[in-house]
Amino acid sequence: MGLTKQYLRYSGSSLFGVVASQKGNIVYVTLRGEKGRYVAVPACEHVFIWDLRKGEKVLVLQGLKQEVTALCPSPDGLHLAVGYEDGSIRIFSLLSGEGDVTFNGHKAAVTALKYDALGGKLASGSKDTDVIVWDVISESGLYRLKGHKDAVTQVLFLKDKNILVSSAKDTLVKWWDLDTQHCFKTLVGHRAEATPKVWALALVSEETLLLTGSADSELRAWDISYLQEQDQDPNEPECKRSKGPARGMEGSPEADKGEDGDETQEERILTCTKVGSIMREGRDRVVSLATDRTGRILACHGTDSVLEVFYVLSKEEIHRKMEKKMKKARKKARQRSKEEEEEVPDGSVECSLQEKIQRLINIKASAKIKSFDLMLSLRGELKITAMLHNNIIETYTLNQSAQATQVAQVSKITIGGHRSDVRTLAFSSDNIAILSAAAESVKIWNRSTLQCIRTISCDYALCSLFVPGDRQAVIGTKTGKLQLFDLASGTLLESVDAHDGAVWSMCLSSDQRGFVTGGADKCVKFWEFELVKDENSSQKRLSVKQTRVLQLDEDVLCVRYSPNQKLLAVSLLDCTVKIFYTDTLKFFLSLYGHKLPVLCMDISHDGALIATGSADRNVKIWGLDFGDCHRSLFAHDDSVMYLQFVPRSHFFFTAGKDHKIKQWDADKFEHIQTLEGHHQEVWCLALSPNGDYVVSSSHDKSLRLWEKTREPLVLEEEKEMQREAEYEESIAKEGQPVVAGETQGEAGLAGKKTIETVKAAERIMEAIELYREETAKLKEHTAICRAAGKEPSAYVLDVLKKVRSSELEESLLVLPFSYVPDLLKLFNQYLQQGSDVELLCRALLFLLRIHFGQITSNQLLVEVMENLKRTTISKVSQVRDVLGFNTAGLQFLKREIEAKDDVAFFADATDRFEEKKRKRKKKQRMILAVV
Repeated sequence: MGLTKQYLRYSGSSLFGVVASQKGNIVYVTLRGEKGRYVAVPACEHVFIWDLRKGEKVLVLQGLKQEVTALCPSPDGLHLAVGYEDGSIRIFSLLSGEGDVTFNGHKAAVTALKYDALGGKLASGSKDTDVIVWDVISESGLYRLKGHKDAVTQVLFLKDKNILVSSAKDTLVKWWDLDTQHCFKTLVGHRAEATPKVWALALVSEETLLLTGSADSELRAWDISYLQEQDQDPNEPECKRSKGPARGMEGSPEADKGEDGDETQEERILTCTKVGSIMREGRDRVVSLATDRTGRILACHGTDSVLEVFYVLSKEEIHRKMEKKMKKARKKARQRSKEEEEEVPDGSVECSLQEKIQRLINIKASAKIKSFDLMLSLRGELKITAMLHNNIIETYTLNQSAQATQVAQVSKITIGGHRSDVRTLAFSSDNIAILSAAAESVKIWNRSTLQCIRTISCDYALCSLFVPGDRQAVIGTKTGKLQLFDLASGTLLESVDAHDGAVWSMCLSSDQRGFVTGGADKCVKFWEFELVKDENSSQKRLSVKQTRVLQLDEDVLCVRYSPNQKLLAVSLLDCTVKIFYTDTLKFFLSLYGHKLPVLCMDISHDGALIATGSADRNVKIWGLDFGDCHRSLFAHDDSVMYLQFVPRSHFFFTAGKDHKIKQWDADKFEHIQTLEGHHQEVWCLALSPNGDYVVSSSHDKSLRLWEKTREPLVLEEEKEMQREAEYEESIAKEGQPVVAGETQGEAGLAGKKTIETVKAAERIMEAIELYREETAKLKEHTAICRAAGKEPSAYVLDVLKKVRSSELEESLLVLPFSYVPDLLKLFNQYLQQGSDVELLCRALLFLLRIHFGQITSNQLLVEVMENLKRTTISKVSQVRDVLGFNTAGLQFLKREIEAKDDVAFFADATDRFEEKKRKRKKKQRMILAVV
């Protein structure tokens, strides 16, 4: 058997060119003890922490593969919850930058994340219409709340009540009682509107006012009144109690439900009535609506570049305003009737919604706003940071103490990326510099540090190349111009009108004296570099001059020289590639076979092969000697956008609109590897002259650098790994296991079946099987225990403890019942030893819940269950007593420390007073002595 041909693997080494991605939201984070200085933004699959003062990236929270869709910092500022496109949630520590906890429960992208006031619970909403509440401390899911019929847009915890509010695109706002895990109230007031989706929520005025943003210019306000149980007379009949709130609901959008007896229960907790609307200046839908941590400042924006800021009056300010109004009303009443003075009743003066929530100012950003976050400092200064659609972060400050509210832009992070998609890339001849050009600028990057070292304004760039010597660059633009830039000074040397249409392609000649361009005006033009005298100085500067023109019948999409410069390949809009002799411009070959135009092509280093990539998703490999098609490969699931050979080899890379970059062997017609990382269409790529680096650009505004490693790559192993990945993906998509006897209600299990839960269940099964085998072999028992160093029962407990807390229920759900009796016996043994009581009780109660019928009907398990009952009650009581004793001890220590601190404080104050007294007497003595 012959040796397998080995290839070297390319791996993704770094991501750059992104300031902030567009799918997630921006949030302020506390880092190094400073608030209001650092922001976290999504950057494809990673999270970047930016220092707003310096404009530098200070921390990167590394993601896996999926794009970030939601961010939420914890109230203590130590952690950041990150939601991803595949529905997973990771919680990162901002101190170490590592993701400690992973939650898997959603089947689609996470759209909303919110911590409760203490930071112990995390609520997540998703495109799969579910809301899941997670316990952050025990690292497990509590329950799944089902009820929405479309993607969830926002979730909010109430501070003082165990209640959650959620909104979705299905026009509904739902109120969930987390004690009973059911929806006790649904606001349907948005259904009557023309475009009824609820896009955003906010709670203001100490959670007595709910604001909702929909698809029009209104912010609807709902008054929330909480009904306290203690305020009601305990002797009052139940039916009379429920009538009180029902009257308050008359005339509200929910009144259509009030006729039924079922609706009386929801009003025992709270009532919610519409009290009016606040008009925005924007006419389009609300994109985001948020308040600062204090709830005093409210801000919202639509799909435009204007952020509208409102001020919410506090109770004291509203009370002062009402008193002023009452004085004015009484004065008017006295003037009307001078003979008899009449007092105006207090109820006739009310504070309107527009007076409670006052418009502060509108902030105009430099581009469309995607997301924002705001923070009110202790000095009353408001900081607002906005993430824009064009890859910019802008920060504004509002000073309210001045007579008129003033807005100042304090920082702007732009240098880390382009404002639009990068359409062309080029490597310098020394493999050090990378050129990227977009619709507004050209940027030069250092490959090793990935820092932008030069930014130059340009027209809409479509193609580019470094001039030999790497001191200048030529850009072909959409308007048909050739722009020549000096990279050292960052200036435009010359702009030449080259074509009447877009310059789609250019290629440097192998003798490096000139280049060729192809454009939408059906022309191929040949150019040469020359030195001309500069008008502004006595020195000469570089310029270009046109030497020849080749007129064709169709638009030119791509041009390539053969390495010996004898042939010129031109791809046309009629789906063919025509080969011409360079010296005489005579026609040589026509390569036809693609069904759609050829968008990219390249010729190998020896001139033997030409590979063409087309919009029909195929790559064809041709021989340049006779123009015969060696092989047609189905390369991508969408158009092939770029193709380039690796220098000094017959390997080539292709980039497609299917978000992938693939490497191929043109001799064996084999697919070598796929470089996955981009989340949108890949527009172009460039290979370094030594073939060790690939740089690619995408519609997600990211640039990615791929580096050749020394790791060998075997095709058979790659195919096997791909099959395993497909199998794992298919397992995750299978139907979720259900608990026997339970009906699908509003609440369900938080977790979901993943490959990890299946593997965990298999590990538990394997451990129990091993336990069975070990207990059966009594003779070999002692020898095996000596070799393993553990008892078989202890091994099962170790495996059980190693299962992630968030995946325990799902793993036990997958476990067959035949393993449960052995597990129950082991639980009794472990509990008697007093080890891991909390974990064992949690697993025991879950097993009893899902296998209740089978356990109760099994006579052999009666004695086991009786023993478990006695052992569990006694052990849980012991644990509770220990916790109670520890809590009481800690409270006693706290009181002792506080008392000592008070005594020390007063002792210090007394000493300072005595010292001052002594100094004063001494001074008086000195004065008397002098006198």
